[in-house]
Amino acid sequence: MKLVEKFNYQKLEQITYEDRSRKYITPDGDHVPSVTTVLGQTGDKSGLKRWAEWVGEKEADKQRREAGGLGSLLHSHLEAYIEERDRPAGNNVVRKMARDMSDVMIERGLSRVTEIWGIEKAQYFPALYAGTADLIGCFENAPAIMDYKTSKKMKKDEHVEDYKLQVAAYSIAHNEIYGTNIKTCAIFMVGRDLSFKTYVIDGLQFQKACNSWHRRLEEWFANN
Repeated sequence: MKLVEKFNYQKLEQITYEDRSRKYITPDGDHVPSVTTVLGQTGDKSGLKRWAEWVGEKEADKQRREAGGLGSLLHSHLEAYIEERDRPAGNNVVRKMARDMSDVMIERGLSRVTEIWGIEKAQYFPALYAGTADLIGCFENAPAIMDYKTSKKMKKDEHVEDYKLQVAAYSIAHNEIYGTNIKTCAIFMVGRDLSFKTYVIDGLQFQKACNSWHRRLEEWFANN
């Protein structure tokens, strides 16, 4: 795995609203929705609603915050590892968990990454949307957008549909701005029990994810 600065990725200003939705300001000055905002405000959310009702909104919010904090720590570990910096220290439960989970992801996920072009880099499609890709480069020598996910337990393939659309959206944007031909995505997921799975999106599955993303984007703009 080698870090190659192949593209001049631009930094984009972000605006976060009270409802946790987010917009980016593109180099053209457009305020566009984030990919996660589009996905969060479209599609079937009945399952998430039932879960929140079952555990209670207070507990649901607590679990979301915990997951977000753990995910941020995991990202910090992986970024430091790639850049050959000291990784986050600490001995509390969450910090130990983040280190253990990141060790698994390094061994079983990053070991399949053959080249890195960018870490945590903003991607945008002019006038339509933007977001931040966790990792851009080559997955087993194929140009790819890659994403890190944490979970309490491993998810079935049909339960990571929005994650697939997220990386597909970043791929479309990267191809548009930088003239690439990315048709492969990889989602590295690690569980709190240290289980691990790589979801690879390519071929017909990649095209399906792109088509589904376009439909969700159209739905969002139709209602906003």
